[in-house]
Amino acid sequence: MTSQVVGGAFEAEEVPTTGLARRRRRRRVATLVLVGASLVVGLLGAGLGAVRIEPLQIVSIVLQALGLEPWVAFSDQQALVFLQIRAPRVVLAAGIGAALGTSGVAMQGLLRNPLADATLIGVSSGAALGAAVCIVFGGSVLASSIFGGWASSLAAFTGGLAATALVLRFGGSKGRPEIARILLAGIGVNALVGAALGWITFVSDESELRTLTFWTLGGLGGARWELVASAAPGLLACALGVPLFARSLNLLALGERDARHLGLRVDRVTRALVVLVALGVGTAVASAGIIGFVGLVVPHVLRLALGPDHRGLAWPSALLGGTTLVAADTAARTLAQPQELPVGVVTAALGAPVFLALLRRDRRDVRGA
Repeated sequence: MTSQVVGGAFEAEEVPTTGLARRRRRRRVATLVLVGASLVVGLLGAGLGAVRIEPLQIVSIVLQALGLEPWVAFSDQQALVFLQIRAPRVVLAAGIGAALGTSGVAMQGLLRNPLADATLIGVSSGAALGAAVCIVFGGSVLASSIFGGWASSLAAFTGGLAATALVLRFGGSKGRPEIARILLAGIGVNALVGAALGWITFVSDESELRTLTFWTLGGLGGARWELVASAAPGLLACALGVPLFARSLNLLALGERDARHLGLRVDRVTRALVVLVALGVGTAVASAGIIGFVGLVVPHVLRLALGPDHRGLAWPSALLGGTTLVAADTAARTLAQPQELPVGVVTAALGAPVFLALLRRDRRDVRGA
């Protein structure tokens, strides 16, 4: 609002807020809300469980670990549970959720399809195949090698990268990746990997089948600081790298030909985004198994709320993805105590109804148009 003098008096003159300014303000508000929600959900995730830890006690434990004076009293058991079990689990869940959320933004923008996610390029299925091969055929050999307990995770990460390499190899012509061919190559690789997984499942014994089933359902029960440290590079590369390509994703929304005319190196951008998604999702699957719906639903929800501009979509997707997975893992730990539900089951139970509701909303909007 501005004001001007008319006849010795002040009159207010309304200046309409532009749509761009409104969208920017909406993104800032959404980011602040998501940051606050992340902190609240993180405190709940760290505090709820068989050993209850109050928020002020969590703050006091952190202060004491930093060499400062704690605010309130807490027991040694609470400090041990928080520092060695809950904190690494919350951090790992937040990192995996952030990587899955931003990978969904990348794939939906790259393929120009709001129903796309990283499973379309075979990363998750390739990682599952790598882990299955290790569990059924090479677990005892690799576990006794220098890799120790990291054998399955390393095999899963390698499988995810190998599947992505195949997609890039067959998803282009003359050394240049093409988005439509990448999608078709991903379908073929997923079918091939699915057949291999089916055969491995068929030949596995009861113990191997049980291990493989629990791994494919996803879980964060093995979260330790060592696992967080090893997973951090891949998760951060995806969560921090994808937002750097927000402008490129906006140009790709116009189509490959128009994007090239505007100076975008489509082949380089496509290859870089696929590699980032492979790093993030491959690391996520290697660390916690297959966790579905986060990369599919989170960007879709935020796109409806904040608009299609990827510059305001990538960072909120990282925040909401991390918050969603921390909340889902907290529910998985606490709903069936003393047992623990697979977190992939919880994300599917929460994500599928939301996704169906979004589809119904889109259909209603199309009918009303």
